[in-house]
Amino acid sequence: MGSDPNVISFMVSERTDHQVDEIASVLTDKNLTLVSAESCTGGLLAATFTDHPGCSGWYEGSFVTYRVSAKTNFLGIPEGLIAIHHPVSEEVAYAMAESALAESGADIAVSTTGLAGPDDDGTGVKIGTLWVAWVIPHLNVREARCFEIEPERLAFRRKAVELAIEGLWSRLNRG
Repeated sequence: MGSDPNVISFMVSERTDHQVDEIASVLTDKNLTLVSAESCTGGLLAATFTDHPGCSGWYEGSFVTYRVSAKTNFLGIPEGLIAIHHPVSEEVAYAMAESALAESGADIAVSTTGLAGPDDDGTGVKIGTLWVAWVIPHLNVREARCFEIEPERLAFRRKAVELAIEGLWSRLNRG
């Protein structure tokens, strides 16, 4: 497949770009589709996937749900879940991925939710906290992971995308 390195190189590492190529190959070979649900990455995950030629064959799309209201309105995540656990939590990351699967009909989902800063949100969640969830039903994968990364906004978003893609790549290669 391959992508245009001049398009994507400013966003993610060459390693991540290569991992997307490998993800695309696996999904194409197995006739599977991917959906993403993004908060803190603000569409950068979708942009990374769609920079790859042929992505319409394996990438369903993305729900960019930056605000809590978008998470509840677009993905149907209960306000109570968000109120109890916080938008930047394992529970919400899972809910985002699972709702994206249900809403899109895709086979695999990845979600990102985090607090990039520079300001905190007054809830005690540390600036630089990122949750990523991967749901791959045919491999019985339902995993989420918390990361602490540099809370500079652009660096945070780039690293969040790289971690989401690396995690997806590694989980697909297990199966």
